[in-house]
Amino acid sequence: MDKFTLENIKSGQVLLFDKPLNWTSFQVVNKVRWLIRKQFEIKKIKVGHAGTLDPLATGLVILCTGKATKTIEDLMGQTKVYTGVFTLGATRPSYDMETEIDQTFPVEHITEAMILDAATNFVGDIQQQPPVFSALKKDGKRLYEYARKGEKVDIPTRQVNISKFEITEINFPEVHFKVICSKGTYIRSLAHDFGKALDSGAYLSELRRTKIGDFKVEDALSISEFEESFHI
Repeated sequence: MDKFTLENIKSGQVLLFDKPLNWTSFQVVNKVRWLIRKQFEIKKIKVGHAGTLDPLATGLVILCTGKATKTIEDLMGQTKVYTGVFTLGATRPSYDMETEIDQTFPVEHITEAMILDAATNFVGDIQQQPPVFSALKKDGKRLYEYARKGEKVDIPTRQVNISKFEITEINFPEVHFKVICSKGTYIRSLAHDFGKALDSGAYLSELRRTKIGDFKVEDALSISEFEESFHI
């Protein structure tokens, strides 16, 4: 990563961050923008992110500064790699840990072979319905605004691509996985659909984004490391 100078930041840098748990992607952007403004005593600087990551997920978030913000669309279109955990036997309205369990399901019938077989059915081009607890817009409102008010909304399915869906560990009721997928794929929806494919329920209990295109989380900074680089 290039040195953090005002000239480099204005001319455009791609910054990699390892987003902490419970932070939104916008909080990362706001914090980084504030640190840059404070360090260089400037009033304005362009900073944007190349794809959100849910607050309950950790891992790679790409930020672009200055003229590099023009490359955000290209970066957003890159393939993503995730690791995480599905918990079988229950569902949650948000498909993850944000909301409480609303239904429970049997798991006694589920075998390791069934889990491995189910994963193969989600590889390739698939139709997926985004979760109602998401930032997608319908009629000018975010879907989660409808969800939090208990309002029902019709969400159309859309095609996404999963090029790899590997089950890395099974420890009932937890299923550990690695997924390589296209832009627009919701791993929360994959968890929900995976549960249904097993005649049960499932939700996403842990998620980490490890790669976007050729960018790896191993090369990313924590917020505190970025702050320390400025000696603030």
